[in-house]
Amino acid sequence: MKELTFGTLLAVFEEIFGRGLFWIMVLLAAAVTLVYLYVLMRDRAMSMRKFLWAQLSMPFGAILAVIFVQRMTHSGLRDIGGPVDVIVLLGVAVLGAVGGAILVYTVQSLIRPPQHSQHDG
Repeated sequence: MKELTFGTLLAVFEEIFGRGLFWIMVLLAAAVTLVYLYVLMRDRAMSMRKFLWAQLSMPFGAILAVIFVQRMTHSGLRDIGGPVDVIVLLGVAVLGAVGGAILVYTVQSLIRPPQHSQHDG
């Protein structure tokens, strides 16, 4: 692979996860992002209590993302071969942590919308 292009990345991700699962994950990520933006606009403020719970969920999102990718690639931590593998693994963990936090905050906001008389939902 001489060039890293967007098309190459798509092909690699489709190969790793399978075409169907990959596009389902893309659509789910887009849907959660849109609902998160809706919640932020609807509430016009972030709830610090919900934000704290979202932050506390980040390690779980990171661990689940790493486990998911390792299962899909049929590999484990023993298969890490060098610095690039560590960087990719850390990237997966960071994306899982952030995605988990966004999902937790969004679900909390949908289940318990803020009340006008409260300052922090």
